[in-house]
Amino acid sequence: MPTAQVNGVQLNYLQLDEGDGSHREDLIMVHGLATNMAFWYFKYAVPLSQRFRVTIYDLRGHGRSEMPDSGYTPGILGQDLAALMDHLGIEKAHFLAHSFGGVVALNFACAQPERVRSLVLADSHFSAGRHIQARSEWSFGQRVQPVLDMYGLDLETNDPYFGPRLLMRVAEWQINGFEIPSELAELVSPLLGKTGKRTSGEFVKLMKTTSAEREMTTDDGLSLERLRTLHFTIIAMYGDNSPARLSGSELLEIWPHAIFRRVRDAGHFFPTVRPEQVLNDCIRFWDGEFNHSHRRHRAGETRRSWFRSDRVFRSEGGWFFTMRNEERMGPFASREAAAEHLASFLSEVTT
Repeated sequence: MPTAQVNGVQLNYLQLDEGDGSHREDLIMVHGLATNMAFWYFKYAVPLSQRFRVTIYDLRGHGRSEMPDSGYTPGILGQDLAALMDHLGIEKAHFLAHSFGGVVALNFACAQPERVRSLVLADSHFSAGRHIQARSEWSFGQRVQPVLDMYGLDLETNDPYFGPRLLMRVAEWQINGFEIPSELAELVSPLLGKTGKRTSGEFVKLMKTTSAEREMTTDDGLSLERLRTLHFTIIAMYGDNSPARLSGSELLEIWPHAIFRRVRDAGHFFPTVRPEQVLNDCIRFWDGEFNHSHRRHRAGETRRSWFRSDRVFRSEGGWFFTMRNEERMGPFASREAAAEHLASFLSEVTT
């Protein structure tokens, strides 16, 4: 696996290019906390290498990248990204970033916006958005809090840094051989599976032996004023059940040019459990399908940005469609069956 010595740290990276040898645009993927480049490899990097030259890498302190004692602020991690691009000769790229990786990508973008072709932001929570948790409670947290209390976890879902702190506690459980409650599985999915115990050990080491925990849970430098200066094309995807959705609500107000997509009934780690949906929306975004659709408004709607989604969608193993009032119809056995029933319903309404 190749490495690059950049910005005072050794980073592990991988490039994939399944093209015909002609020059193609670059796509860089940035993972979040408690994961590594494998988060993207099979379900995203491999298929998208048919379209782009793809670069994935391990953030400092993650995967096989070096774990120095300090240097974990989003600003420094953004400098790592810029230096890696310089090392690889990438002048400008598209970006796909999840969670804390989005905070890193946004710091890079604010510093060097001319190097960003487009950004896919998947469920990233930033400081300005975290602050509104005091006045806008995470509704799904009301269902999670009793589970935390039942298992003796001294965590509060209205804590602005609930996500990282939950990952830390569950990682400690993994190391000590405790069974992870099924009710928390979707909230901590990177720490589960065959490599979960190893990933947990690496994350605990990072957070306990370096300055990472302090540097990653303070102001990330992403003020609304800085974010407002970004004018390249953006699609922001947020899960219905994720606390990061509060940050997404702030972005609605400052990015009128951006496309906002909701992932129905999904939590923070929806890229791992809904890869087909995320990939489909990415391709539609890059192909320009959403360029005007996000500006359309129904009669009676306020003329502002909204989180939108397809009326036909998959949830809990079945296919559904929604009425205008968000009432669900289904489940149906296939997308085609749901679409057929939706078309029949619409024809009845309009005749």
